[in-house]
Amino acid sequence: MKIIAIVGARPQFIKHFPFERACEDKIELITIHTGQHYDENMSDVFFNQLKMKKPNYMLNVGSGNHGVQTAKMMIEIEKIVELEKPEGMVVYGDTNSTLAGALVASKLHVPIFHIEAGLRSFNKKMPEEINRILTDHISKAMFVPSKIAVDNLRNEGIIENVYNVGDIMKDLVFFVKTNNLISNNGLNKNYYYVTIHRPYNTDHKERLLYVLNTLNNLNKKVIMSIHPRTSNLMSKYKIDERQFLNIEFILPQSYFENLSLLSFSEGLITDSGGMQKEAYWLKKRCVTIRKETEWLETLNYGANTLLFNNLKDIEQYLNASDVVWDNNLYGNGECSIEIVSYLNSILS
Repeated sequence: MKIIAIVGARPQFIKHFPFERACEDKIELITIHTGQHYDENMSDVFFNQLKMKKPNYMLNVGSGNHGVQTAKMMIEIEKIVELEKPEGMVVYGDTNSTLAGALVASKLHVPIFHIEAGLRSFNKKMPEEINRILTDHISKAMFVPSKIAVDNLRNEGIIENVYNVGDIMKDLVFFVKTNNLISNNGLNKNYYYVTIHRPYNTDHKERLLYVLNTLNNLNKKVIMSIHPRTSNLMSKYKIDERQFLNIEFILPQSYFENLSLLSFSEGLITDSGGMQKEAYWLKKRCVTIRKETEWLETLNYGANTLLFNNLKDIEQYLNASDVVWDNNLYGNGECSIEIVSYLNSILS
């Protein structure tokens, strides 16, 4: 059978790798890369380092306002779907690429399979929340990472074709650990690792300065992988990196380097979704600079803590010693194999 998969942003490349491997000799997989993330360090490096197949179609949409970006993707995806005539479409997560693919497939009556479905932050000011809700409600089948995600869908009236398979990102973390692809590259453990990019932490100069000044005053060195969006806003606000002597700003990292920096750190400070899970699987304490998280299970027993207003408490939580880790959180690392099995069953 032929299935189209839509990717376009860093988290989707990570999810696509194990799915692509699981599809070999079982499903004809056509990959469309929307180009939502087009920076080399946010896109090309994943395909090169993970030795993923070159996408069948590259749209090069780039950045832009949500409506413009999503519309450009839909126009091009629609042409490809009409040409390829797939039996189904796989979309991942909650980006504009996810929604664009799902809307096109829905209009053309192509079954949609949503990987990482059922997540809710209950904050509809987040564009990701809108994307994931709309995608779930037009999907043929939903592959969810946890019982909480199953419950979220049930509360919205979605009961059928919901499969609790675990988290597909765990497949890749297990692959990396099993193949010894994490290296310290001379790193010592006396630093915190940081990634910050979401609008509520970066879109206002005062807030971004508050976050950066807090990081600069921590007792350990900070290594901050700076997202292109954050870097552009710092330039716009005329915030000079050199004024933060405790922060080492580095470019966005490839997947292996990112996991290595996290693995050898004393803890993670982030507003990312996926990195909360990666920190958990690597048994690194995490502080998430948000008011909510889709990954509620990571909050259990102090592994992850939500902070937004009182960032002075960051180190208190990162230094907590009473964390209890669940090795089975979000599945057994074979999510992609289960998904392919279900797809074959559903479509045959």
